[in-house]
Amino acid sequence: MKNILITGGAGFVGSHVVRLFVNSYPNYHIFNLDALTYAGNLENLKDVEQKQNYTFIKGDITDATFINSLFEAHQFAAVIHLAAESHVDRSIKEPLAFVKTNILGTINLLEAFKTIWNHDFSEKRFYHISTDEVYGTLGATGLFTEATAYDPNSPYSASKASSDHFVRAYGETYGMPYVISNCSNNYGPNQFPEKLIPLFINNIINNKPLPVYGDGNYTRDWLYVIDHANAIDLVFHKGKNKETYNIGGFNEWKNIDLVKLLCKQMDVKLGRPLGTSEELITYVKDRPGHDLRYAIDASKIKSELGWQPSVTFEEGLGLTINWYLENKEWLNHVTSGEYQDYYEKQYT
Repeated sequence: MKNILITGGAGFVGSHVVRLFVNSYPNYHIFNLDALTYAGNLENLKDVEQKQNYTFIKGDITDATFINSLFEAHQFAAVIHLAAESHVDRSIKEPLAFVKTNILGTINLLEAFKTIWNHDFSEKRFYHISTDEVYGTLGATGLFTEATAYDPNSPYSASKASSDHFVRAYGETYGMPYVISNCSNNYGPNQFPEKLIPLFINNIINNKPLPVYGDGNYTRDWLYVIDHANAIDLVFHKGKNKETYNIGGFNEWKNIDLVKLLCKQMDVKLGRPLGTSEELITYVKDRPGHDLRYAIDASKIKSELGWQPSVTFEEGLGLTINWYLENKEWLNHVTSGEYQDYYEKQYT
């Protein structure tokens, strides 16, 4: 069996990737490495935790000694690197935490991978998952392509841009086989409710204000998380070495339009009069360095690997709302304790 390391596998996107690989590839042994910080949750993977080709390891990618011993013990043939601090708002308040995890953590993995194989990289792969935010912001027109120059505007996107550069540098300097993908905003089941869609679903359930930054006209491209996991599967197996693939949902929405659509769907599903949830919308002070628009040109992954989204945004949003309404115990559990302190500091 090939030993495959997936970092951040107890998080939102990571848990969907772990599940897909464990269930789809019995000839792989999937090692899920996660530090189980606030957004990592093993409840996301209860359905695969007893599988024979799955092992969970609690650990921190910033601990170089630990990472080296892990690679020595398991001789990983490939790494799918998702572990990251990923919330822009948190990065503004705690930038050094993003430097430590996203940059130093990535370098620790690259160093361990390089050392354990001693430059013999045949049939090996280091797959680094990144974000469209490394490209900066767009005006009213245009799309991010794989050739777009990097221009990050937040500590989060700067840390991810740096990690991307280190992955490429290890490929060029040491011949390490790598592939990178940059994705748009993800949504779907199991997302920690610091991000817009699960945050607002939870607030609507509890009749709390819906904090919309600025005038609400910031535009994002939205990608259903299961579609993203399927794209990662394709890039991992069929993507070309030293290539970057942009993964987008072909779903551009202004924040305020998205929120109003979410409110309408929530009112229907909760049996409330239409317009009830919209009354919860509250405009709050804009965050520093807020990018106006992200939009991805995903034609490369479509033409080369045959990937495209399987659901429209309206369909994916409905599936997402249904999951949260059917899993209120999960939602109540992750929004207790530290989450309450974070929410108070961020939005009040």
